[in-house]
Amino acid sequence: MTGDRQRRAAAVVVCLGLFLLGMDLTVLNVAVPDLQRDLNPSMAQVQWIVDAYALVLGGLVLTAGALTDRIGRRRAFMTGLAVCGAASAFGALAEEPGPVVAARCGMGAGAALLMPATLSIISNLFTEPAARRRAIALWAAVLGLGGMTGPVLGGALVEGFSWRAGFWVNVPLVAVTLVLTLRVVPATGSGPTPRHGGERVDLPGAVLSACGLLTFVWAVIESPAQGWTSTPVLSGFALATALLTAFVVHERRRAEAAMLPLSLLRLPGVVRGAVSLALLSFALYGALFVITLYLQGVLGYTPWQAGVRTLPLAAALAAGSLATPSLMARHGARKPIAAGLALVTVAFAVLAHTGAASGYGRLMVFEVVAGLGAGLVAAAGTEAVMGAVPLSRAGLGSAVNDATRQVGAALGVAVQGSVLSTVITDRLGAAVSAAGPTAVLAPSPAARQAFVDGLTATALTAGAVTLAATLAVIPWRGVLPHGTTSREGL
Repeated sequence: MTGDRQRRAAAVVVCLGLFLLGMDLTVLNVAVPDLQRDLNPSMAQVQWIVDAYALVLGGLVLTAGALTDRIGRRRAFMTGLAVCGAASAFGALAEEPGPVVAARCGMGAGAALLMPATLSIISNLFTEPAARRRAIALWAAVLGLGGMTGPVLGGALVEGFSWRAGFWVNVPLVAVTLVLTLRVVPATGSGPTPRHGGERVDLPGAVLSACGLLTFVWAVIESPAQGWTSTPVLSGFALATALLTAFVVHERRRAEAAMLPLSLLRLPGVVRGAVSLALLSFALYGALFVITLYLQGVLGYTPWQAGVRTLPLAAALAAGSLATPSLMARHGARKPIAAGLALVTVAFAVLAHTGAASGYGRLMVFEVVAGLGAGLVAAAGTEAVMGAVPLSRAGLGSAVNDATRQVGAALGVAVQGSVLSTVITDRLGAAVSAAGPTAVLAPSPAARQAFVDGLTATALTAGAVTLAATLAVIPWRGVLPHGTTSREGL
């Protein structure tokens, strides 16, 4: 196999693992009713079954990215796959809610190691700027496709088998990907070695960052259920702030030996790209959560039918991502990011005027426009981050990219879910607050109207965020002019 062919084959294998990771984020979203009938979990346990994966992934990804640069990219990728596969089998065999939560935590830990390894491998396989832009666009498209098609696959598995199939589906995918990885993915990429064997492990930095991010994401996830001003949530945010502050102080003292060199955060491409991705994830993943409920509760579709009707969002996101490299070659990253955020803002204006009488047509318009814009931002923002990071620290750069995505997604689901629950409670009374948004999944006209009012409020919230982000991006200068950037400074 020639060098170019092997690099392309390796990228396909890495993207297969990435698709699995994205799918696991959302595959159980439509399986909750079936799981409730089988295991009879409490509402708190249901929340943790859905959220534990994102919690652990978001909390550990920064530490995992630094570890990826130390132990080697392929080894980190394969280890993450193996952990995901083992945890999935454990979850599929569970007979009580507790082991299912534990399985989701294990899958999140494996994904935290897998996710930065994928982008690090691709960045080191394709070092020429134009080729790297195309490869990163493919990476962004596959990640979006995995997350957006999760509800489709989940709905089909639930209707054809049971919620357990949402776990079992990972096992053969993991096995095939592991075998192919050994055959075609090189042990180090085509750039400098990813190992830093002469450096001491920054164990305190790893512990502080992991605990700080875990606590922060936990507080975000718990906010809709317990209240943003409840004692546990406020205590969680306070503890997370203290831990992350201690982490920054510690990393400043370690300077060049730090797990996260603070000079990385002074690179414009890293900061601006990461912020754009975080705000996009906030808007998009929160919207996906809400519209999945809307399709079932207001329009009356089954889980599989609802999942299929999110496919235009996935297809448009892939198209937008794959169109980005040619745009970046002519205009750099700023214009595609600004244009993408503007499209997403327009899409949320459409969603804000969607009601029960609108049917699926208006929602499909939202999905297509939002997907195209999201694809532009995802590919250009990721390239802005990775193009600014030295190849030897690509795992850490990927982890920064991934951590901001996960925190943004967790915030989006929490904030938009909280807005939705608040509006529904105002319309229907406090009796529904304990059950959350799923309480309106019934044929009552009052419940449907309450949900539509909540949908409007969440769309306006997300649209305000993307509009502010669009206006902030327009003045940016010096970020990947004509698709190039400096890798100096680390």
